[in-house]
Amino acid sequence: MHPRAGQPALPEDLTDIPALLAAYKDIQPDLTDAGQRVSFGTSGHRGSSFDGAFNEAHILATTQAIVDYRREQGISGPLFIGRDPHALSEPAHTTALEVLAANGVHTYVDAEDGFVPTPAISFAILEHNKQLPGGPEGTDQGRADGIVITPSHNPPRDGGFKYNPPTGGPADTDATSWIADKANAYLDAGLEGVQRVDSAGASSVESAEGIEKFDFLNTYVNALPEVIDLDAIREAGVRIGADPMGGASVAYWARIAEVHNLELTVVNDQVDPAFGFMTLDTDGKIRMDCSSPSAMASLVNTVAGQESSSYDIATGNDADSDRHGIVTPDAGLMNPNHYLAVAVDYLFSHREQWPVEAAVGKTLVSSTMIDRVVDGLGRPLNEVPVGFKWFVPGLVNGSVGFGGEESAGASFLRKDGTVWSTDKDGIIADLLAAEILAVTGKTPSQRYAELEETYGAPVYSRIDAPANREQRETLKKLSAADVQASELAGEPITAILTEAPGNGAAIGGLKVTTDNAWFAARPSGTEDKYKIYAESFKGEEHLQRVLEEAQAVIDQVLA
Repeated sequence: MHPRAGQPALPEDLTDIPALLAAYKDIQPDLTDAGQRVSFGTSGHRGSSFDGAFNEAHILATTQAIVDYRREQGISGPLFIGRDPHALSEPAHTTALEVLAANGVHTYVDAEDGFVPTPAISFAILEHNKQLPGGPEGTDQGRADGIVITPSHNPPRDGGFKYNPPTGGPADTDATSWIADKANAYLDAGLEGVQRVDSAGASSVESAEGIEKFDFLNTYVNALPEVIDLDAIREAGVRIGADPMGGASVAYWARIAEVHNLELTVVNDQVDPAFGFMTLDTDGKIRMDCSSPSAMASLVNTVAGQESSSYDIATGNDADSDRHGIVTPDAGLMNPNHYLAVAVDYLFSHREQWPVEAAVGKTLVSSTMIDRVVDGLGRPLNEVPVGFKWFVPGLVNGSVGFGGEESAGASFLRKDGTVWSTDKDGIIADLLAAEILAVTGKTPSQRYAELEETYGAPVYSRIDAPANREQRETLKKLSAADVQASELAGEPITAILTEAPGNGAAIGGLKVTTDNAWFAARPSGTEDKYKIYAESFKGEEHLQRVLEEAQAVIDQVLA
């Protein structure tokens, strides 16, 4: 833990934004360095212009590769594009539009030249495609897709660029591998074959032929009653304090309060590409992680320091608003796993129009509390590898009612059981917390305490440790043979998984389970580190034994 974690950022903590933007244009990637080539992790291509990993050349090549992929797939409908407030998102947006315009792609940009949350782009894609024969999963050439320019919660020095296909959510590996390979081929060829119009910046390129305005904001906000019981929130007078954390949802929360007449206050409406208003994360970096008590310290302290009548629920979002953070007066910032369990329990008890066979989707590093809640509900469980892309097919066809990740990402069906978004939606997850309070009279944290009385009280932890690219590749190949023991922290091992039970897909690591505990180890898909997740229903001391034995396995592999 960094000594200043949770404290306000100081001038020396801030990224030099002019230098960052200059590097975007000036630095040419060293293509002999794998870290400077295009690489799609679980959430698209990410990197910093300072490191030669997110520069104009990358965006030119990747956008042209996406254009080529669309042609390959027979997609000729509109492309929805949006960006978050990270500094590198603005020039990347302009670069992408120059390539899209040169290729004659019908492109929709935000009507107000504002920031666009990831879920609003997913929603727009799905709304367009559901009108076509075959819907989002069909083959009609008029299908729409999208580009989301965001590194999510990453530090201000980073940029991110991801492609969402016609199903509206994160692209699967087949698509991202094709796009990355094609983009790297363009880089290797000195960008030969990349088409680009000349422009003098964003305002100029947005007037190019084929680029049109689209009202992402009102399209999304006006439809919210279809997925959240806003009437119940309004009638109960739930007081909401929303902190967009300087992200793309700033204008959305203000509009939600206005359009739906809620007692909702935007706690912080600042937008600053350096995110200088943030408190430092656990490692001393500025990171807009709404699941981190350190990064969320300002909001947590605001709620704790206010009179009891100020906010009944406070919420946070990361920079592209695909993640949620829930703060209650009685418990502070909720652990994401705790909130996922409460959300599952509530939704599958209060969405009467959802299909009776609709499953609960969870990633295999999410809490086993969810498994116990799902079993209590009598619903099927769909446990998949890390990555929200695995929930997309089920959300599209309604066979999955809820999909959630331990990293505070989730989406769920509309009240009528049809698809809402197939990318994570932090806005509806936040609003659901207010609905739960309005309908049950209990905060989500109070409801979680009740779940613990029924199902037990697990303790959960995640350890991050440095790992270079080669070590990360090694960790991807972890297998059952790497675990020699028959017991984990004194309990018989019941399973050693390298494939997810829900769909048989490779984990990219492994998971070891017992009746009352488990651990999973996997490399990060976007950063030079690996992660060990662990949980125990037998208390903190037992959890530490699990972590120690898990770490021994990883140390042996890396040695």
